[in-house]
Amino acid sequence: MLIAQTGMQILGVFMSIVVLVIGLVVFFVFIRFFRLWIQSVMTGAGIRMFDLLGMTFRKVNPSIITHTKIMAVQAGLDESTGITSKALEAHYLAGGNVSQVIRAMISALKAKIKLSFKDATAIDLAGRDVLEAVQTSVYPKVIDCPAKGANRVTLDAVAKNGIQLKVKARVTVRANLERLIGGATEETIVARVGEGIVSAIGSAESHKNVLESPDVISKAVLARRLDAQTAFEIVSIDIADIDVGENIGARLQADRAEADTRVARAKAEGRRAMAVAAEQEKSAQIEESRAKLFEAEAEVPKAMAESFRTGRLGILDYYKLRNVQADTDMRTSIAKGSGN
Repeated sequence: MLIAQTGMQILGVFMSIVVLVIGLVVFFVFIRFFRLWIQSVMTGAGIRMFDLLGMTFRKVNPSIITHTKIMAVQAGLDESTGITSKALEAHYLAGGNVSQVIRAMISALKAKIKLSFKDATAIDLAGRDVLEAVQTSVYPKVIDCPAKGANRVTLDAVAKNGIQLKVKARVTVRANLERLIGGATEETIVARVGEGIVSAIGSAESHKNVLESPDVISKAVLARRLDAQTAFEIVSIDIADIDVGENIGARLQADRAEADTRVARAKAEGRRAMAVAAEQEKSAQIEESRAKLFEAEAEVPKAMAESFRTGRLGILDYYKLRNVQADTDMRTSIAKGSGN
């Protein structure tokens, strides 16, 4: 009997300790989440104590979810818009910025811009700043073209008359929330606008026309709808500065004339070299003929000696031949003297 009473006492002490521990845990949990729970109750956020405890086990920051839900409720975003504590927890666990999404939705609501919670979370998870996108929709953003820090500080284009123009432009854009996911960024806008400005100047008959009416460039670029498939909508394109550059047409003509001159010189040098080669060839032929002549003249004494030996040529015939040669030389001399 005594042993039974002792066992009951030990069991009672053990149960008391368990109850005390549970009470302490409940007390500390209550103390930790009491402030958040009171704020939720007072603002009508609808987050219960057990929800706060469950967030702790799910590794969700209860403070962020509670404050975000309170901010949404106070701004007039009720649960009919899809903003529930479960949805906020899911976006938090997906790695999204819950506070940024709610601020963006509040800004869109005040500005009367259509933006659902689903689209806002999708934009946030896509890596874009959804709040900045909403602010850009309300207050258009100005982009420099060329962009600041680019290798070139101006857009260089040449009109049809060959005069170069250096242009700086400013593009005013507004974020397009419907195309923000998958749409091209600012770099695409800058590249397209630069291409449009160069094309517009290149189609101008004279650079004077562009200097007189710079808005011609803006109208031509805006008519091409360069903001298609981008995350922005082009509001306006303004020419900030335009300067006259070099006379590219005259320089190209000068370069072409210089090239033509070099080609003509090369052709003339080729013809001169061919003429010199032909002259040298003729001189070689003359020397060859002269050598043959000397060779033939050397055979004459041999033939005369052979004729003397064989008796075909006598002394009188030889002197008669010499007289004929002397007479021929005399007539040749007289003819040359008369010519001079």
